[in-house]
Amino acid sequence: MGGGHHHVTPGSEPKKDQDLQAIKDARIPLAWRDTCSHILIDLNKCRRDTWWNPNKCAHERHIYEECEYNAYLQRVEAKVQVAKVTKSED
Repeated sequence: MGGGHHHVTPGSEPKKDQDLQAIKDARIPLAWRDTCSHILIDLNKCRRDTWWNPNKCAHERHIYEECEYNAYLQRVEAKVQVAKVTKSED
């Protein structure tokens, strides 16, 4: 059993610079506007087009959830780096 190796699917990378007007036009709530909002636009469009059918949009949902996971990993890594710097200053 191994672990710790996460392969990123193309298109699921969090982006800091996003088209804010497109996010606003897609009516993404403020609480969901993060580094993965660009993927949420496509996911919500698919959901509306398929009347929120749970059997549809699985790929888009997977990409969005993977983006959120990658964003989480980036935040954890940033916290580890801050802790290292703080510890070295003491």
